[in-house]
Amino acid sequence: MRNKLIAGNWKMHGSCVANEAWVRALQAEPTFESVELAVLVPAPYLAQMQQLLGGSTCVWGGQDVSDQERGAFTGEVAASMLREFGCRYTVVGHSERRQRHGETDVQVAAKAQQALAQDLIPILCLGESLEQREAGKTAQVMRHQLGVLLDILGETGMARSVLAYEPLWAIGTGRSASPAQVQEVHAWLRQQCAEASLGLAKNIQILYGGSVKSANAVELMALPDVDGALVGGASLVAQEFLAIARAAAKASQRTE
Repeated sequence: MRNKLIAGNWKMHGSCVANEAWVRALQAEPTFESVELAVLVPAPYLAQMQQLLGGSTCVWGGQDVSDQERGAFTGEVAASMLREFGCRYTVVGHSERRQRHGETDVQVAAKAQQALAQDLIPILCLGESLEQREAGKTAQVMRHQLGVLLDILGETGMARSVLAYEPLWAIGTGRSASPAQVQEVHAWLRQQCAEASLGLAKNIQILYGGSVKSANAVELMALPDVDGALVGGASLVAQEFLAIARAAAKASQRTE
């Protein structure tokens, strides 16, 4: 059975004082069975997370990684650097990176390769815009995004990765896809993986990321092909993040 993963993406938020308070609130909560917690923080705070979360049940990671191993790439962060700070995960290909920085599907796959080479788990983001959805192009867009990943990473690389469906029209808008829409896309993604490998389809975690919060988490986490969430704004509030984790834990108990 696939465990749930609740990963909080802080984006460009945080401070040393606020981060410590968040971790203290998290540590006061009992651990969750069948649910892994992860927090994805701005690079300047990785050392702090390593210090505060070391030995805890919550892991940490980066929000991006370079597609290069090392070199004259000002401002970029190598996978080896994330690994040195104890990261387990890194986000790859988030919609904000694709839109603001023009990241291509091939570049996203190259970043994932760098992460995998350092034994990091890439959280591979993919999704469609509102314009593409309304034009009926959701499957076409995501077939290309997923196809590039499958071609470049192969079954072995994909098996060591996590997928995250994030409809662009539900990122930071407060608008979430309906549970029926989420399940439809997640089931479709799993079927696409099955065409490459039945084992991959059975085992790969597919997260939902699109304005996930405590108010909709119970319904979303209960969907059969949703294996957790990539949480944005709601992850900045420890109690909101924990409420989502509790929803995931309850969903896991019902399927055991």
